[in-house]
Amino acid sequence: MTDRPILYSFRRCPYAMRARMAIAVSKVQVELREVVLRDKPPEMVAVSPKGTVPVLVVGDGHVVDESLDIMRWALAQNDPENWLAHEDAGMIAANDGPFKHALDRYKYPHRYGLADGLEHREAAREHLSGMNEILATQPYLGGAQPAFTDIALFPFVRQFAATDPIWFDALPLSALQAWLNGLLASDLFGHIMTRYPKWTSGDEIIHFP
Repeated sequence: MTDRPILYSFRRCPYAMRARMAIAVSKVQVELREVVLRDKPPEMVAVSPKGTVPVLVVGDGHVVDESLDIMRWALAQNDPENWLAHEDAGMIAANDGPFKHALDRYKYPHRYGLADGLEHREAAREHLSGMNEILATQPYLGGAQPAFTDIALFPFVRQFAATDPIWFDALPLSALQAWLNGLLASDLFGHIMTRYPKWTSGDEIIHFP
């Protein structure tokens, strides 16, 4: 058993990515439980019936099952790089709302009864153009260093870029592309993308970070 908080996560989920990045930078140690979304562990569903990741169970039994709240929780314990100094609520809401809506329909058009996702790709591209304008004036959305807003948005931009990387790389969005590539190449991202086996009850505890 452990008295550390428990984090249910899925390696490739963008919501889980941003939660793990905040936990990793905070250096607050948790017990990591890697799940497979098509075979969710009953222990996770019992504490968070909506069945999505990430889910954080704190020592007192308190459950945090929204990724942004997990980021805030971790950084409230320790924020060595001052990420909380830049949390742009409007930009994050635009990412999690209209951009994510367009991204899903671009990436998975047939799930939504669409012949293709090109109309939604264009809607998402317009959103990224706005980010590019900001990044043309400074290295990160938060200024000279990455901060909360950058990390909250980054996994979703990564997912968009990976859908058709040749097309994405040809876009006139050089500042955004440099921002994305820098975060992709960071030690922090490399660390949080370590592969772990699927967790089942009784497995050896994995401490993260």
